[in-house]
Amino acid sequence: MFDFPPGLTVISGGNGEGKTTVLEAISYLASLGSFRAVSNDTLVKVGTPHAVIRAELDIDGREQLVEAQIVPGSKNRIQVNRQPLRRARDLLGTVRVVVFAPDDLHVVKGSPGERRRFLDDALSSLSLKFHTLRGDLDKVIRQRNTVLKQAGGRETLEVAATLDVWDLKLAEFGEQVASQRRDLCQRLEPFVTGLYHRLAGSEVSVSLSYRSEWSDVGLMGALNAARSDELRRKVTLVGPHRDDLEIVLDHLPAKTHASQGEQRTLALAMRLATQRVIAAETGREPIVLLDDVFSELDETRAAALMSELPASQTILTTATGTVPTGEVPAASYVVDAGAIVGSTRPPGREHDEL
Repeated sequence: MFDFPPGLTVISGGNGEGKTTVLEAISYLASLGSFRAVSNDTLVKVGTPHAVIRAELDIDGREQLVEAQIVPGSKNRIQVNRQPLRRARDLLGTVRVVVFAPDDLHVVKGSPGERRRFLDDALSSLSLKFHTLRGDLDKVIRQRNTVLKQAGGRETLEVAATLDVWDLKLAEFGEQVASQRRDLCQRLEPFVTGLYHRLAGSEVSVSLSYRSEWSDVGLMGALNAARSDELRRKVTLVGPHRDDLEIVLDHLPAKTHASQGEQRTLALAMRLATQRVIAAETGREPIVLLDDVFSELDETRAAALMSELPASQTILTTATGTVPTGEVPAASYVVDAGAIVGSTRPPGREHDEL
């Protein structure tokens, strides 16, 4: 059992011993999924019927017991204070986290889908309504794609009428999703700029721009123009599921022109900026989870990152057991083969958060 006090907690151990699993369990309570973008079934140990996450939380002075049971191929079960939740998504917003992982480099240099996911994860942390809206959009796109596939390339009167209905819904939900993503970019940009300057020790310009190829004509107009092509290719070609977040560093696209060190620093700045926005807009500091990120940073940037972490609650994993700048953690654990084999906590510390 892990006890996470306010401040910094360090979890150390060799590769494959279970460090990331601890962070994944905490993150699951916030998003009902893995931050590694894998299916829930992969979170269950091979040969076991299910996985259970149990956490005692202190939220604004109120204690809550949250239990999640992950069952491969079946509906997951969530309980709060021993009472089953009718919908698992009702747990969202109870816990908020910001995760830093080595794969975060893909937020800058990866596919547009990585950057859309970054924005959507942040927006879902800010509002359950957005999580619902994003789910509604996904359902519409799936239904519309089904119609396009079944049409066989022919726009009969029935196909046209059905697509007209789905186009209206796609335009309604899609415009809202894109608008919220675009607005979030504007709120994140000043934080990203300042954080990048401090992490990199460089005053180069940084900008974030949300790009929609359909923005000039509106989503409904773009859908009308693309219909014949979509019928031929049997897939929805325009909408927020094709949009991208453009990240520009020193007036050049960071995806193609920034060095790997610059890209990694940008990714860290973007995660930290998310933490700042969530804290400011919800009034609650999200838990910061750092999964072995210091192994990818030089000493200067590692020390800069440590100085930018919030004082509330940070949990980091490391293979070495050491912390940049020599900071003394509030708690530390050593894991081996999925079990705690050692722990240290300064006297007088009392459990009062996750």
